[in-house]
Amino acid sequence: MQIPFNKPFIPWYSFMHLIRGAWSGTIAGNGMYTKKCHAFFEERFGFTKVLMTTSCSDALEMAALLCRIEPGDEVIMPSFTFMSTANAFLVRGARVVFADTLADVPNIDPAEIERLVTPKTKAIVVVHYSGVACDMDRIMDIAHRKGLFVVEDAAHAIDSCYRGKPLGSIGHFGTFSFHETKNIIAGEGGLLIVNDGQFAKRAEIIWEKGTNRAAFYRGEIDKYGWVDIGSSFLPSDSVAAFLFTQLMQFDNIQTRRKKVWQNYHALLKPLELKGYLKCPVVPDFATVNGNLFYITVPSGETRDNLIAFLRTQGISALFHYQPLHSSQYFIDKHDGRVLPNTDRFASTILRLPFYNSLRKRGVAHVAGKINEYFRVNGSR
Repeated sequence: MQIPFNKPFIPWYSFMHLIRGAWSGTIAGNGMYTKKCHAFFEERFGFTKVLMTTSCSDALEMAALLCRIEPGDEVIMPSFTFMSTANAFLVRGARVVFADTLADVPNIDPAEIERLVTPKTKAIVVVHYSGVACDMDRIMDIAHRKGLFVVEDAAHAIDSCYRGKPLGSIGHFGTFSFHETKNIIAGEGGLLIVNDGQFAKRAEIIWEKGTNRAAFYRGEIDKYGWVDIGSSFLPSDSVAAFLFTQLMQFDNIQTRRKKVWQNYHALLKPLELKGYLKCPVVPDFATVNGNLFYITVPSGETRDNLIAFLRTQGISALFHYQPLHSSQYFIDKHDGRVLPNTDRFASTILRLPFYNSLRKRGVAHVAGKINEYFRVNGSR
């Protein structure tokens, strides 16, 4: 049985909406489908203001602009994340300060944040890895006491909650990804969530290349011009049309993906009890949104051997992420601190195949092969 790592969900009616969008007279940004997508997120999750972007990376860059990050400002974030999280702030001239993760969850450690804050710190960026929430009460408390912005990189976290609050809605800004490996997809694409109304107007201007064109099209002004810095962050309406077809199936997609997660957990728990691996830890304040399923194994050698074995069985499994603090680009910029939990997760996490159409039979096949590996090799 061949099981790929990912298989995008593309219903046939996606093409119908792409054609309908083209027939509407324009497929440029901020068209009919963009507005439909904005309305969905604002109504479904109660977000104050949302703006579709070409990627989650662009949404993060917008957040950096809205935080008015300048050269010399310090921004604290996890090293265990995608490079876009750091790039968005580095391009504004910030000094990125990497914090370690918790010991049992690959999310940023609030105690590390507290320790790393200096008078130059301007923002905290948190990453909700695999859709499992960071400890937002502790993080927001630090931010309020120190007068710092909080940006939630919620690329993995659509439809996940912290103590009943949707992730992305708690910090000053939140960002989502609609990359084809995520729950809700548009091939590429992202979303900026603006939770503080005082930033809503400027966010829209930055989104529209630094102009007040969006206000012009709403009839609020009689002409538009260049009023601020910005860029072309808004995607084509054809991207929004594709995304809208996913949003029409939002509950069905989420039900399927959560079931995949639950099946993996149930089938791999016996191996955890035997000490061969660990399943994801989900704190009481967090929820599971079916973004991905990972296991951690005793060593990097075990992880690499298991990946190789699964490949011989037609199963594609991947690791995730390489630590940013020790990357080729950043290693000479890092302050030399050891981040032991980050390094351990980076060398021992294994992401398993995960997609909407992966049924229990497929999950059982993957789990069975993992069991076979450990039965023959132990924890080597």
